[in-house]
Amino acid sequence: MDEGEVTERGAHHVQSLERGLAVIKAFNADAAELTLSDVARSTGLTRAAARRFLLTLVDLGYVRTDGKYFSLTARVLELGYSYLSSLSLPEVAQPHLERLSSEVHESSSVSVLEGMDIVYVARVAVSRIMTVSINVGTRFPAHATSMGHVLLAGLEDADLRNYLAGAKLDKLTARTKSRPEELLAELIRVHEQGYAMVDQELEEGLRSIAAPIRDRNGKAVAAVNLSTHASRTTRESVEQELLPPLLAAARAIETDLASAPPTKARHG
Repeated sequence: MDEGEVTERGAHHVQSLERGLAVIKAFNADAAELTLSDVARSTGLTRAAARRFLLTLVDLGYVRTDGKYFSLTARVLELGYSYLSSLSLPEVAQPHLERLSSEVHESSSVSVLEGMDIVYVARVAVSRIMTVSINVGTRFPAHATSMGHVLLAGLEDADLRNYLAGAKLDKLTARTKSRPEELLAELIRVHEQGYAMVDQELEEGLRSIAAPIRDRNGKAVAAVNLSTHASRTTRESVEQELLPPLLAAARAIETDLASAPPTKARHG
């Protein structure tokens, strides 16, 4: 059936779109890697049709393949971003951000990774410490932010390699990690320690610390951070005073996401 052909469900119904979405939904936590035969069997498509859909998704960057097995890439998160930003994670995270900021008297945020950037989906601002205002929907380059470091450190190896190969690592301040090998070394450290601190890499005077928010499968789907001005804190005081409540807030958000009804917990 051609891409524009419709079914008996009505003139509005494009079956090829339905089939393409079925191919994406064939992958899940229990079936992260599938062969062509697996996808055909799961979706009810012929092998030829399944192959066309899979290779189209590979061309678009939503699926990768080693020649035998297929798996989703992080780009599929874009498909769920509108839902994520209007429901689910922001709703769950907001009260935790409010409590966190009230406790430590610093601004807090939650963001997700979208392409080469982080996108803010929830925020509580205690004071304005950047030259630009930050709101839900604000984007910053992932390589220069604490939440970006956390989310990049949580990528699969292949996705991280693709990011490093394609990202434009602009040097925003004298401290920005703008060389791929330098950033990679930092991301390895972030992955091992479970949090990231960025010291004046996005903007002079801005120091921030971030922790991952993981889903039921342990995948980092978002990040939460606290940001402060370098003139009133040191790296040591941030780790000693801000990191413990930040980690507690991240775990509390994860707990609420895991216990939320399916329509609330589905967040990308």
